[in-house]
Amino acid sequence: MKSRMFRLVSVMALVAMLAVTMVACKPKETKEVILATTTSTQDSGLLDVLIPIFEKNTGYKVKTVAVGTGAALAMGKEGEADVLLTHAPASEEEIVESGHAVNRQLVMHNDFVICGPANDPAGIKGEESAAKAYSMIAETKSTFVSRGDDSGTHKKEKEVWKAAEIEPEGDWYVEAGAGMGDTLNIASEKAAYVFTDRGTYLARKDTLELEVLVEKDPILLNIYHVMQVNPEKFEKVNDEGGKAFVEFMVSKEAQDVIAEFGVDKFGEPLFVPDAGKPEPK
Repeated sequence: MKSRMFRLVSVMALVAMLAVTMVACKPKETKEVILATTTSTQDSGLLDVLIPIFEKNTGYKVKTVAVGTGAALAMGKEGEADVLLTHAPASEEEIVESGHAVNRQLVMHNDFVICGPANDPAGIKGEESAAKAYSMIAETKSTFVSRGDDSGTHKKEKEVWKAAEIEPEGDWYVEAGAGMGDTLNIASEKAAYVFTDRGTYLARKDTLELEVLVEKDPILLNIYHVMQVNPEKFEKVNDEGGKAFVEFMVSKEAQDVIAEFGVDKFGEPLFVPDAGKPEPK
């Protein structure tokens, strides 16, 4: 009887030890979400409004890494982020096709503009074609400041140079290797031309000696998507947190905020909400 009781106690103790071990080994649920995004969403101030709402609604804490679309997508490919908010559709499609990202959703759009000094040495003001404006800048060798950082904005800038059939080079073409806000500051200091998203320009224009000179060309459309980094490829990715952020960005609450963001200060929204709509063209 004592032997049987001893064996029973031993078995119960072993079960308890195994349960403790399983709990200890079980991955802890993280409440941090790492967002890799372009600097334009940060520099425009939009994330300063949206992220506190998301954190309050979900209990997650967002760690924002604003590095430009190229670097943000690279973080996604390495599993160094949970969710991506970017604006380079062709590159985004590649990362989805490779299986490194999933659940890609259309969020919003605005547009790019070409800004420059009021005296406009290349005479591009009012030019309807962005590519023609670039040709005029290159012909006059007027100073042009590029982000030069493989961001979504830089990718689009290069697309326009390609459309103009020009490979920009020379002392007049300055690569900042910086985010949009810093690049605008450099262009302003140098009285140079610069390619920028409208939202960041409007958010900072009071501190800049730059004007919008070329706009509304269809090639200047600027589209943003949000997507999860694929948790099946990277164990450390916060699957639930990334999914929650994607769902938030396309929710009515977030889309309503986007629709009104900037109206009170600039008289117009800095972004147009697009969740649930066809891709803008």
